Amino acid sequence: MDFFRNGLGLPRDVKAPPGVRAKFLLTYDDLLVGTLSVEDGIWRFEYSDEFRGSDDLRPLVEFPDVGKTYVNEELWQFFASRIPSPEQAEVGEILKREHIEEDDAVTLLGRFGKRTVANPFELTLAA
Repeated sequence: MDFFRNGLGLPRDVKAPPGVRAKFLLTYDDLLVGTLSVEDGIWRFEYSDEFRGSDDLRPLVEFPDVGKTYVNEELWQFFASRIPSPEQAEVGEILKREHIEEDDAVTLLGRFGKRTVANPFELTLAA
């Protein structure tokens, strides 16, 4: 699987390995914003009922329709930007030490994607 990066070193065209299934919860403080899931290489994002009923936050820019289930083969930039470049020395060391493939988007997101300096949301792998 190819894992391309743009000039800033951010992941782009991030795909999940076939046969992999995972679910992530996106939260803001105690509010469940939505669920990101992947199954057989297809990513899905949808807002939670709790978020839809709340007036506290606006929808995410990449996902403006709170009633829609978004489906894509590539991981959206909002989530992909949480995966650091393996060219960063400490990231490369972690990948080697923990035997993580640099093109395994699901494992990378689970390992590195919890928090980002780019936004206040938290992403956790669901049990």
